[in-house]
Amino acid sequence: MNYLKDIIEKLESKQNVFLTGGAGVGKTTITKNIINYYENEAKKVAKLASTGMAATLINGQTLHSFFDLAIAGNLKELERNGKLELSKKVKKLISSMDLIVIDEISMVSDALLDMTHLRLQQSDFKGSLLVVGDFLQLPPVVRGFEEVKFAFESLLWETFKFKTVELRHIYRTDDKDFIELLAKVRSGFIDERVHNSLNEFIKPLPEDLSEFTFLFGKNISASIHNRNQLEFVDGELYKKDAQIIKHVKSTKDAEIERFINDARIEKELELKVGVPVLFTRNAWNYFNGERAIVIKIESDFVYVQKSNAVVVKLEAISQSKSVWKEKNIEGKKEIVEESIFSIYQYPIKLAYAITIHKSQGMSIEDLIIETNEIFAPSQFYVAISRSSNPKRLNLIAPKRQWRDIIFVNKKALEFSKTI
Repeated sequence: MNYLKDIIEKLESKQNVFLTGGAGVGKTTITKNIINYYENEAKKVAKLASTGMAATLINGQTLHSFFDLAIAGNLKELERNGKLELSKKVKKLISSMDLIVIDEISMVSDALLDMTHLRLQQSDFKGSLLVVGDFLQLPPVVRGFEEVKFAFESLLWETFKFKTVELRHIYRTDDKDFIELLAKVRSGFIDERVHNSLNEFIKPLPEDLSEFTFLFGKNISASIHNRNQLEFVDGELYKKDAQIIKHVKSTKDAEIERFINDARIEKELELKVGVPVLFTRNAWNYFNGERAIVIKIESDFVYVQKSNAVVVKLEAISQSKSVWKEKNIEGKKEIVEESIFSIYQYPIKLAYAITIHKSQGMSIEDLIIETNEIFAPSQFYVAISRSSNPKRLNLIAPKRQWRDIIFVNKKALEFSKTI
């Protein structure tokens, strides 16, 4: 089935689409192809997500930013903050869109969907909505001990009348036994076979840890491991500082700092010849999560060699934050996307360690997972599904039972059964 053609046909006939499926099935690829199709047709696309991290994966912005929600977490807070009504300017922006894409819908709460629905109604939005994600992956971020409530729990979910398109074929690996294991872990199903299969991945760690990428649950653990491993490598230490260019001078430094962290940009990239790195972006000659070794460092270029011996000459690339603005173009008012700042940095990071959260969208061949830092529903599934080569997958022996590590949100599981 040609999923791309099918989804575009639905969207162009003004139907809303919910694109879903497990990890590694190509949701991001299809989403980017749909965005490219619309933009090539000179149609306006809003690329949105609930968090800055997720938004940067599609070069977009947050729902709060686009819909002018400020810091409100729900409709009551929106009203209390004096943001319930919408300016004509923002109404015009939203109504001008032909397509609104919301990526990582699993991280959108019911309250955020309610606010999104309000803004679309206020703007008399006539375009189509594409929501993308897997509710059996990362859940919405909540404050303190608040209950996690997903977008599908909103009373307004049904009003969107989503046409569901579920992708099933996993492209990340072709190991049938591992694919079967992933399906069971995704749904939180554990039996003796799953238990035994996971135990097979508990092996003595290799002496040379530099060949593997550790996945940790905590930022501090990943930072310490990267720093320690870098010190073991002889040679000169090079620091590549990110170059920041403000296109709008009033942009606050705190906003740029937050963007840098969310976008997986290294503010100070520390490298030595011989260290392993992971690509953090996709390009024609490398992919997000692919591993390489630094072989040469110059003032403006970093040369890395991939496992197939291909050498890639890297230069700092631009990652920009954009907003939609109304501008006069040839005497006519038009709404256009405009960058407010750009960050130039090399699209790599040290490959020794990364957090599970920041491994989003990556395919990693040589992987070690610290199972003792798993604390959230579906977190273990997100981690293990990064593996593109199960033969090179190691699990740190958990101090708990597997059933205490492999768990999913029951509401998300029940909803997934209705798809």
